[in-house]
Amino acid sequence: MISWLPMGFEEALRITVDTISPLGKEMVPLARSTGRIIAENLISGINSPSINASLKDGYAVVSEDLDTAGPDTPVQLALAGTASVAGGGAPPRLVPGSAMRILTGAQIPEGATAVLAEEFASLCGSTLSAANTAEPGRNIMPKGTDVAEGQCVAEKGCAITPGRAGIIAASGFSEVPVYKKPRVAIISTGDEVVAPGKPLPPGKLYASNMVTLGAFCRKWGMEPHLVTVKDDPDRICKALEAALASSDAVITSGGAWTGDRDLVAKIFSDLGWKKAFHRIRIGPGKAVGFGMIAAIPAFILPGGPPSNLMGFLQIALPGLHVLSGRQQVGLPVMKARISSEIRGRARDWTQFIFGAATPDEQGLRFDSLGQRARLQSMADATAVATIPEGKTRLAKGEISSIQVLSF
Repeated sequence: MISWLPMGFEEALRITVDTISPLGKEMVPLARSTGRIIAENLISGINSPSINASLKDGYAVVSEDLDTAGPDTPVQLALAGTASVAGGGAPPRLVPGSAMRILTGAQIPEGATAVLAEEFASLCGSTLSAANTAEPGRNIMPKGTDVAEGQCVAEKGCAITPGRAGIIAASGFSEVPVYKKPRVAIISTGDEVVAPGKPLPPGKLYASNMVTLGAFCRKWGMEPHLVTVKDDPDRICKALEAALASSDAVITSGGAWTGDRDLVAKIFSDLGWKKAFHRIRIGPGKAVGFGMIAAIPAFILPGGPPSNLMGFLQIALPGLHVLSGRQQVGLPVMKARISSEIRGRARDWTQFIFGAATPDEQGLRFDSLGQRARLQSMADATAVATIPEGKTRLAKGEISSIQVLSF
């Protein structure tokens, strides 16, 4: 064991997700809940449909009556009236030797065991000529097919998609318990950074890191608040105090190392930061830090764009997912074929590589974006490949797990 090495990635990630707890709950209207995270298992108290319903316009029949029916051997049945339309009351009982007109969604009469589609039937007066068989259950949707009473229709920790909202509605819910949206303060530090939209003096640069992190937070249903602050201890301290008073998590961008202008870690400590780690064995992003200030997660991210984004994606984002109440934390993972060899830098570090994931005739292919300009590679990236600790390369043609940025 080499004692001077910083913490490994897997340990840092585990500490992050184990330290943070989800925010509180709130009730929101189902119609405005898309993207929110369910805070309790939702159990249906009803069956949907609440009746055995017809899937076709046609005739309710007793299956055995049509055992010999065919185009050349039609079976004659007595018409016994019409079942109620969808949403109507219960129809009378059907007796063998008879049929009842029924429309899609209407309740199956007691005694009927199938619905004969109308294209296989012809009516002459009060006599139905059936030209096809209809085995038991044909064209019938049993009670509770879509949702059964007692069924869990949404699990705690899952995101409400449009389709999920539909099944929740079918179960009778008009409001749903969800976790509160995390308010995330993103503070970009440095004398050189300028908020987008303001004049750009010579030697300065716009705070693109801050905007990128804010965009990822919004994409995952959080509410970011973006702040720029100069490398002045008092200003940084005041910005952090304001963020801690109004946010559920704090992320700093820049000032993460040990130089004369790298002030964030010391100011965090002065504010009571209980450091879990600061610097881990990942590249890019090794200067990432995490700890708690009271009950608020506080992350330190380096200022270089690739290190900033990778530290966020690999450590801060999983932590924010826990804060959001998500069951699955971190970026989605898929398998992809590595298109060309990718080499790492050291066997005892975890290396992350921006790239593009593209479907082809063999499945999904991952192409490293290599040595492109920093912001250009980040803008074009749709996935991240990993060379885990203990390996120094991903071989051409190797099937590897990749993290998906676009979903």
